Amino acid sequence: VLIPIILFIYWRKHKLSISRETLLLAGIFGIAFGLIESSVVIYLRASTGLLPGFEGTLIDIWRHASDISYNQQILATELPISLLTIEFIREIGTAVMIISVAFLAGKKLRESVAIAFWISAIWDIFYYVWLFILVRWPQSLTTQDLFFLIPEPWFGQVWFPILVSGLTMLGIVLNRTKYSKG
Repeated sequence: VLIPIILFIYWRKHKLSISRETLLLAGIFGIAFGLIESSVVIYLRASTGLLPGFEGTLIDIWRHASDISYNQQILATELPISLLTIEFIREIGTAVMIISVAFLAGKKLRESVAIAFWISAIWDIFYYVWLFILVRWPQSLTTQDLFFLIPEPWFGQVWFPILVSGLTMLGIVLNRTKYSKG
């Protein structure tokens, strides 16, 4: 929670010159990336037997959604070492992709950093949106989730990353210069 607050204070002094078009396109990237990320999680859950009904249609998964109580600890502790290693590498790849796009879109370092946080925030929110659309999970904002594996597994309730992401997005929008193109 401190990161968006610290960035807000910094950006308050050093305004961001990011156009609406850049935020929109970076946001679209974040939404699409959230879909990819949620798909990977669905595949992992299916491969570990944590996704009832996956052998059928999405309707079959939805029928079982109320029965699903994902034990996120299983993904962190019982995932085969080969899949855990691939997941760890995928998380690094995710960070590299977001940072690369942000540096292509930003004119200055602070704008690139802001765009990276913008993409990450939208990706994080839409990750949960897509998971809910596709498999009806999470059931509520208090549902436990495994956030990251780097540097070690981070667990918490779904509302936390959504709050941090929302605060981050708000900090960026409120600290754009009035003279930004768009």
